[in-house]
Amino acid sequence: MKKQLLCLGFLLLQCLVFSQVEDAWVYFIDKENVTAALNNPISILTQKAIDRKQKDGVAIDYRDVPVNEQYITVLKSATGISVLAKSKWFNAVHIRGSKTAIDNLRSNATLSFIDYIDFADKSLNAKYATRSKIAQVTDKFSLENSNSDFVYGNTQNQVEMIAAHQLHQDDFTGEGISIAVLDAAFTNVNTMNAFERLRTAGNLKDGYDFVDRTHDVYAYAPGAGSISHGTQVLSSMAAYVQDEYVGTAPDATYYLFRTEDGNDENPVEESYWVEAAERADSLGVDIINTSLGYKDYSPNYPNYSYSNAEMNGNTAFITKGSNIAFEKGLLLVTSAGNSGSSGVGAPADSPVVLSVGAVDASENYVSFSSVGSANQPSQKPDVVARGYRAYLIDRNDAIVQNNGTSFSGPIMAGGVACLMQALPDKSHEDILALVRASGSQFNSPDNQLGYGVPNLYQAFQKGLSNTEFNNLSFKIYPNPVISTLFITFDSGSSEAQLKLYNTLGVLVLDTVVNNKNGVSLSHLPEGLYLGEIHLENEKSSFKIIKK
Repeated sequence: MKKQLLCLGFLLLQCLVFSQVEDAWVYFIDKENVTAALNNPISILTQKAIDRKQKDGVAIDYRDVPVNEQYITVLKSATGISVLAKSKWFNAVHIRGSKTAIDNLRSNATLSFIDYIDFADKSLNAKYATRSKIAQVTDKFSLENSNSDFVYGNTQNQVEMIAAHQLHQDDFTGEGISIAVLDAAFTNVNTMNAFERLRTAGNLKDGYDFVDRTHDVYAYAPGAGSISHGTQVLSSMAAYVQDEYVGTAPDATYYLFRTEDGNDENPVEESYWVEAAERADSLGVDIINTSLGYKDYSPNYPNYSYSNAEMNGNTAFITKGSNIAFEKGLLLVTSAGNSGSSGVGAPADSPVVLSVGAVDASENYVSFSSVGSANQPSQKPDVVARGYRAYLIDRNDAIVQNNGTSFSGPIMAGGVACLMQALPDKSHEDILALVRASGSQFNSPDNQLGYGVPNLYQAFQKGLSNTEFNNLSFKIYPNPVISTLFITFDSGSSEAQLKLYNTLGVLVLDTVVNNKNGVSLSHLPEGLYLGEIHLENEKSSFKIIKK
């Protein structure tokens, strides 16, 4: 993905330039017209976004109010400063400039609207210790560009593996569900035959290139690293070729946002991603698919990379943005990464992101798929889908087979969109729990396959059951619960295993419960919890509110 340098003199010059330029986030102290905006949310969000939030009980709050554009204008006029991205959720902008120029912002008394500045190179922040680690950057597209010969086939295996075909048979093909695809180039999507059905139905919606600040996301053609990446990712969900190819959600609505710069690896891509996620939220998007991951940056920025310990679900800027997106009601499906034993990257480390690893056609783990570790606060990866020799369509309208979790992720995202359509009364939290619980190894997860290959039709059937499980062999009450939760079994069983997770996916209770004996939850703070009951051969998920 990185271009080779032509001479030593240019290399020395480039190193000198990079040694003088820094990236940083500038956080503001306030926003303007907050009360008026919150009293009239249609002024800052679309009606679809408002409806989705109301359905899921998601509050519209301060974070939904846009950044003060006057603050941005002032920063743009500062000497030596470039403003590259903005985030309303963080009330911040991503800037680039020399360390001196950025330090001057800190000391400029006229810039009293600045709360604090956070350098991407954490060694420049007083609150961070200096790191001497120099990352060995890898090309995130290296596996995915090793195309085999063009082979015509169909997507039967990758669709049936997650039981998405059964949802299709019940006429759940993603209709009415909107997916934002945050990726690299979407070359030729607006002209390819494989997407004609999508375009004709009016399901190819807004597109924006946050890197080059243009609405044209179809003509961008960088180096070989990412020229077809977004196109192929989209094809696994949305493409349709009569009798030859069907994506996992051919009737969903799609928004295409370019946030990946194929010419460089820099934390500004995380900021582009957050900005795109905010736009997706404003548009009322239901699912964000991300076939990108960040951990090791270019050797030009040795102090920008994250350590393994920082893949903890709440350190990387993109991960923190993902956590907010989930709070805002979005379901996030993210590729686990292609780093094998080196572990997952961001934002796949987030406990509220459905991170997807890769298997082959026989559901066996493939060595490039990133594994989870004790650094993550929840099981990673969450689930897996086909990512080895997955069927895709490239920018030349040809059916090909490629490798990468970049493809297992969107295959899963499309299936999840069909599940969401099938269960319109379920929240994004419910859908996430149902997908995990339907995994082939839900009772014995590991760091290679997570909860395993999900059966989305089984998740659909489970989702149709009553939350109180009145039609099953046990009941859970009361809900909401103040202090004691009761569980009764109608079968001959005398005990069951109860697990409770908070909304970040952290296990907060794991105990054996006896028939009709209460379980004290008085030690848990108020809030929403996701639960699992294991009773003989029966396993179910539920949601409970602690008051």
